[in-house]
Amino acid sequence: MRKLPTKPGVYIFKDEKGKVLYVGKAKDLRKRVTSYFKSHALDAKTLRLVSEAKSLEHIVVASEIEAFLLESRLIKKYRPFFNIIFVDDKTYAILEINKKPIPYVVISRKMGNKNAVYFGPFTGITDLKIVLRLLRKIFPYQSVKTHSPKRCLYYHLGLCPCVTAYPENLPQYKKNIKSLISFFSGGKDKVIKSLRKEQDEYVKKEEFEEAGKVQKKIDRVAFITQENYDPFKYEEKPDFYFERIRAEVSSLAEISNKYGLNVGDLHRIECYDISNISGKNATGSMVVFINGDADKSLYRRFKIKFKKTPDDFAMHREVLQRRVKRDDWEKPNLIVIDGGKGQVSTALRVLAEANYQVPIIGLAKREETIVIPIKTGRELDFIEVKLPHSTPGVNLLRRLRDEAHRFAITYHRLLRKKSSAL
Repeated sequence: MRKLPTKPGVYIFKDEKGKVLYVGKAKDLRKRVTSYFKSHALDAKTLRLVSEAKSLEHIVVASEIEAFLLESRLIKKYRPFFNIIFVDDKTYAILEINKKPIPYVVISRKMGNKNAVYFGPFTGITDLKIVLRLLRKIFPYQSVKTHSPKRCLYYHLGLCPCVTAYPENLPQYKKNIKSLISFFSGGKDKVIKSLRKEQDEYVKKEEFEEAGKVQKKIDRVAFITQENYDPFKYEEKPDFYFERIRAEVSSLAEISNKYGLNVGDLHRIECYDISNISGKNATGSMVVFINGDADKSLYRRFKIKFKKTPDDFAMHREVLQRRVKRDDWEKPNLIVIDGGKGQVSTALRVLAEANYQVPIIGLAKREETIVIPIKTGRELDFIEVKLPHSTPGVNLLRRLRDEAHRFAITYHRLLRKKSSAL
């Protein structure tokens, strides 16, 4: 059990003949699987599962939503005995997307409507509702079969197009339904590609406000799935998670070396971010990726001590000064700064003052631009590299940046909560 990763994924119990007995998902594979063997409060069905299971397989994925979708696909494929009896003779939840005449999206228990597309079965109706709640903010949809001709509450919340009240919304609404179907079919990249095409059309017409709305949809799709990969590839290649990690590391090394950083082996990468509100309860974070994968045991957080006003450069300076003094921490092969030229310049000065030689790059938030410092004679200059979002190395940088941001803001909220309680 100790060899299981503490990552999201799907686990599969099999009997002595290799037949699939049960498929489950987990936010933390090790913790979830271990609970089957450590808990003293297991019901009779679970005890029977544990006694009959002779082998265990697992597939690591990048996010809980990927685990949710993959679990559903594997249950549909194998129809495991214990998945069926664990629902107490009830049928699993099925997502129904009816396409005619006015589309609607509902959770059902059976299939049979010729005008509908079905997805599932899903073991947890709560999980399905959470995913739908997230997606509805991006692609508003009608959640009842017959809608009132009047505006509903969800329309005012931006969650329903109310086509019966506003027929002119139907063309855009059909695009939303198409995107939902693509998403649940495992085509997240297809959804984003379609949205980018729609955004380009608005830009050509100089309808920048509408283009901005589409960009928010793109950002939200990327956020809830975390990474630009098809979750169903895990079924074809159970080691796909690790393959893509290796590809990301190799890609980032290639990008870095191309622009003169000479990083060599990217065994350890550190990424830094700052979080504060008007300088108050300011925090810094250091996240560490080993061979392209997060190692949370090596994360460190910093409470900013010397700056009480908003100054991102000074705060980065303080965090890095404290970091380079730690000889007991392994030296990184690359440092990534969440920011642009100013933040990277600050980091370079700190390292130069400490004679701490490590390559540095930045990732600017606005356009996901990679900021690479170069020296032209005695002068310091920067190359700004804009690569496609699908580039594996860019995805690794985004994962680093997003994790550093999450870790910093979590500590900032903790400090803010403590200060407000005083």
